[in-house]
Amino acid sequence: MNAPLLVDAHHHLWDLSQRPQPWLDDPAVASIRRTFTPDDLRSTATHPIAGRRLHGTVVVQCIAEVAETEDLLALAEREPLIQAVVGWADLTSPAIGDALDQLIAGPGGGYLRSLRHLVQGETDANWLQRPDAERGLGAANDRGLRYDVLVRAHQLDQAIRLAERFPDLPQVLDHAGKPDIARKDIEGWERGIRRLAAHPHVVCKVSGLITEADHTHWTTADIRPVWDVLVSAFGPGRLMFGSDWPVADLAGGWNRWAATVDDLLTGWSESDIDALLAGTATAFYGLAPVTGEGAPTARTS
Repeated sequence: MNAPLLVDAHHHLWDLSQRPQPWLDDPAVASIRRTFTPDDLRSTATHPIAGRRLHGTVVVQCIAEVAETEDLLALAEREPLIQAVVGWADLTSPAIGDALDQLIAGPGGGYLRSLRHLVQGETDANWLQRPDAERGLGAANDRGLRYDVLVRAHQLDQAIRLAERFPDLPQVLDHAGKPDIARKDIEGWERGIRRLAAHPHVVCKVSGLITEADHTHWTTADIRPVWDVLVSAFGPGRLMFGSDWPVADLAGGWNRWAATVDDLLTGWSESDIDALLAGTATAFYGLAPVTGEGAPTARTS
């Protein structure tokens, strides 16, 4: 009988001796300015959610460098915990097709399932609608890749237009569009979320919420209004759990977030719990089937 699964659909890894992460120079993130490995994640992620323990993960790029994506793909090839990679390639490059082909053909290329660009840092209010970016998204779609949408609440219109213009490109909203939980200012965010959720090919990661709250003083009560909006808008079948570890360490860490999700799942049916904790991520990213006690089998693209 298969063990019930828990998939962390969004976490990061970096080795500062191998590749710098310039964003870690910000004093606000000094506490996570060190190397983080899969073994660190194993030793950290010990709190079960709905009785489930961590089974597999999706590792996500941090910096706009193809070399980092190559590092993550090579790591996935030798690390059984990692079941998929969300990478980066320059969507605006005329050579985007060739770049993607090289990544897919390279070491661990079969684990590349999605691309992401840090649109949250772009000042162009129409970045995702740039003709060169759309050409790149088309190239990704042609190769069977998905797209992770990273925008802030005030940029949700871009995500909505992306959903409208690419109805056959599977899309997932990272970190629920980064609602302003700390200020309890979520009305505009909610309107955008409900419009985005009207597009059935878009799903959403319940991740990164605690770092949008007050890092020191947040409680489950601060998270619940956002949680309730997401469940109402997307439904459990289009939500997936993500930790955003080790960034989550800035606001309590993997286990505290897991305990919060465990609390928020009180009263849910087993099928809905399974969707949020494993099923949605497995379907969206095309993760490997499992056998026996939940160990991943050989992974394919």
